[in-house]
Amino acid sequence: MGAMGLAILLLASQAYAAEPLLGRWLLVGQEVGGQKTEIDELTLRIIAEGPALEFAYSVPVNNIQFVSLRFTAKLDGTETEVTNSSGKKIGTVKVTKSGAAQYKILLQGEGRPTASGTMTVSPDGKTLTSESDSKAGAQKPVTHMVQYFSRQ
Repeated sequence: MGAMGLAILLLASQAYAAEPLLGRWLLVGQEVGGQKTEIDELTLRIIAEGPALEFAYSVPVNNIQFVSLRFTAKLDGTETEVTNSSGKKIGTVKVTKSGAAQYKILLQGEGRPTASGTMTVSPDGKTLTSESDSKAGAQKPVTHMVQYFSRQ
């Protein structure tokens, strides 16, 4: 391995150590309202983008990963845009680091349920648990969702 390859490897390992959330995560389980539900293949890729993290949710379409939702957020609660696969703004998100391996998320969008919750990386770094509560309107009940991702 050349000096450049070693430098890239060291930088990547330092970024991982700094933010346990970084990486490629595959959805392996989900509960909605306390009931296990069927899941479709979903990958969450989180990479460092300067002082922020880029979140890209993708699904396979004809054996190609198709990014369906994306945002880049600082971990200080700054509001940022959420875009769909066409790059169109569909809402906003705020991400705040609330512990060594825990992050608070607030996701909002016109005509969409507001969701608030947490993402927590397990102590061994192999599992990401995303818990959220969403409410579609004043007359609708709150829906609690838990998603389990495995590091790839």
